[in-house]
Amino acid sequence: MNASQLKQKYLEHNPEGFHFAKMTMKFFGDTMSNYYVPVKPVQVELSSGEVVECWSLTRRKATKLGLKTNAYFCVKTFSIIHGDQK
Repeated sequence: MNASQLKQKYLEHNPEGFHFAKMTMKFFGDTMSNYYVPVKPVQVELSSGEVVECWSLTRRKATKLGLKTNAYFCVKTFSIIHGDQK
């Protein structure tokens, strides 16, 4: 899985999704070339204690607003997951 494939799957499963929207990326000063996806999915723990297998979308460098955090996408539904990597 690479960043472009993840974007495609995310948009297929979430057609109204905002994460990769041109205006969102422009606002944060981000580009697709700034992203990469590690080879293997990671385990993310939700606030409920449930553990979900996710793809981690990682930034190579911080955005103009200083964002450097990862975004997690469920392996099955490709929805954004809010939690902490185990």
